[in-house]
Amino acid sequence: MKRIALYLCLVALLGCKKKQVPRTIGLALDVGGRGDQSFNDGALRGLEIMAAGLRYTASGYEPLAEADYRKLLPADLRGSPFPHLGIPPPLVLSGKAQEDYEPNLQLLVDQGAELIVAVGFMMEPAARAVSARNPAARFLLIDSPLLDASGKPTTAPNVRAVVFREHEGSFLAGALAGKLTRGKVGFVGGMQLPLIRKFETGYRAGVRQVNPAAEVLVAYTGSFDDEKKGIEMGQDLYARGCDIVFHGAGLDGLGVIKAAEHAGKLVIGVDSDQSPVAPGNVLTSMVKHVDVAVYQAIEDVLQKRFSGGDVALGLKEGGLALAPIGPMISPAEGKAALAEVERLRAEIVAGRLEVPATLEQLAKFAAARP
Repeated sequence: MKRIALYLCLVALLGCKKKQVPRTIGLALDVGGRGDQSFNDGALRGLEIMAAGLRYTASGYEPLAEADYRKLLPADLRGSPFPHLGIPPPLVLSGKAQEDYEPNLQLLVDQGAELIVAVGFMMEPAARAVSARNPAARFLLIDSPLLDASGKPTTAPNVRAVVFREHEGSFLAGALAGKLTRGKVGFVGGMQLPLIRKFETGYRAGVRQVNPAAEVLVAYTGSFDDEKKGIEMGQDLYARGCDIVFHGAGLDGLGVIKAAEHAGKLVIGVDSDQSPVAPGNVLTSMVKHVDVAVYQAIEDVLQKRFSGGDVALGLKEGGLALAPIGPMISPAEGKAALAEVERLRAEIVAGRLEVPATLEQLAKFAAARP
């Protein structure tokens, strides 16, 4: 009788597992984690705030009032229709090392997530492996194409890979810095990787476009999760005479912002609008709309129109933007600088101005004159 009872219990459990309805959307963060107020928080904004209409707190999720929801959107999205999608509380996992990524993605598959979001180019190997093992599951990979065994870009029907033309947005940040500097600006990157070099390259080109005489100093922290290194690099650049520093360094960038506060200088944030971190020092931020990429993928899943393949977002597609200029710049000075930035944005969108994406291309870049 005991064996029969045990058998019936197992049948019941297996039957429930087969009938299990996918729970919600799953998202795996990279080393920067929640609270970087930049790249990872941008992805979380698209999932939690925009798609679910929820605010994450220490005690769990709570509903977000419509007025608060609009305030939490980036400035350039507040007039756009991004209605909540009615998804239940999402599943969010953090990874602190490379070996965490694959187990985290597989766990989200096992939990029945309708879409698994892999945040960051460092997750590409894990996303490749887990998506191949689970062809029925759907994945969104942010900041990297899917690669084959030889490292060449490929595609899979169950993986949407979204990349950005960061050099275009960084070009506008550089043009703004070039218009406002007294002669020397800086850039702090995280790891010296092709993706981060795109930020540096675009920024350098933008400065050169409007102010060829300006000097650009560059430093790399070698990480994305060490705020102290960001402070050190930022302090060094300000001490060497930079009055504006742009960062592309993840969590390390919060350290650069703290260095700007300490020095009484200006800083340009990245990925999300970072003005709340230091309202008196953040000149603007180069916003990368990871939030929109996440939201749109979730919407496509719910509308049963999700497809794999590559997606590239730049200024033309609305994937990049500059956050509003801070109050430390006079209205007259800000208006003149923004007029030039807007002119350059229109030139890029129209295809009349090609922004270099690599340092090799930058070496050949000649500033186009109106």
